[in-house]
Amino acid sequence: MEAEKKGILGRLGRFKHYFWPTVGVIAVIFCGWLLYKELRGLTLESLWESFAAIPGTHWALAVMATLVAYLALAEYDRIALIHLGRKIDWMFVMVASFTTYSLSHNIGASLLSGTIIRFRAYGSRGLGAGEIAVLVGLTSFTFLLGAATLGGLSMVLRPGILQRYFDVPEWTAIAVGVLLLAIVAFYLAGSLFHFKPLTIGSFHLYYPRPKVVIRQLIVGPAELLAAAAIIYFCLPAEGNPGFITVVGVFIASFSMAIVSHAPGGLGVLEYVFLTGLEDMNQAEVLAALIIFRLLYLLLPFAAALVIVLVFERSEFRRTAEERLAGASGQGAPAKEPSDAAP
Repeated sequence: MEAEKKGILGRLGRFKHYFWPTVGVIAVIFCGWLLYKELRGLTLESLWESFAAIPGTHWALAVMATLVAYLALAEYDRIALIHLGRKIDWMFVMVASFTTYSLSHNIGASLLSGTIIRFRAYGSRGLGAGEIAVLVGLTSFTFLLGAATLGGLSMVLRPGILQRYFDVPEWTAIAVGVLLLAIVAFYLAGSLFHFKPLTIGSFHLYYPRPKVVIRQLIVGPAELLAAAAIIYFCLPAEGNPGFITVVGVFIASFSMAIVSHAPGGLGVLEYVFLTGLEDMNQAEVLAALIIFRLLYLLLPFAAALVIVLVFERSEFRRTAEERLAGASGQGAPAKEPSDAAP
């Protein structure tokens, strides 16, 4: 009986590697179908006109917002390293973070793919498996804090954001917003007043030091504000519901894209965002989303691939030189790892 049970668990273990990729493919197909129903009336001409209508200054602002977003993402990693008491060159952290998020945003299953890349990068700087696991967990939690903070504020200030998706009264949206802000406030209080670890089953949440939590509450919202600003700067003035509403819709769409595990949130991001702004010209909204994909996802993805190739080449050469030195009996000291990061 025990052998049969192990056999069943073994077979399930083989299938678990295909679970999230399967979920991602289903999400892409389903949201792609919904998106097709939403956009089938659009023409390439109307889409091109929407691109042409975006002023050059707004393109420049969108590029600047992209740079700010990726600088904030680098701070996600630096905050986690501060929590771990580890000092690593800031440039290495920035390159490692840029590569991690550029690849994981596009590959899908961001937690898994981000973990693999960070193990390769920070392992070359002496961090152990446990430390990297904490780093991954804390960076993910920083994103959640940012999403909860901005999501809560946007629903309190603009209750109509939730009504764009659900037929609920305004007080429901305000209540949800207050609840999200209360959770964030509890986390901050737990750090300031040294609460006991929060235990959920076998999971234990130890509150970081106040200087770490305060940084999280600044950097998390800043990254999301910058990412949402990429789209906002590319939207037309006519029918624009305002930055706060765009931020709320962006958080909903970007969060759903991550949860879907679809590569790049393809179809999921667009469908949720277009649904949230269905009162605007859909061609103009789609044009803004395409620019967001180009600046925030596709161009960084291409750059990250180059960085990975350079890093792996340098690591291969370093390893080969160490082996050659060992074989010749020279006992030459190992070179420092490359400053590039995967």
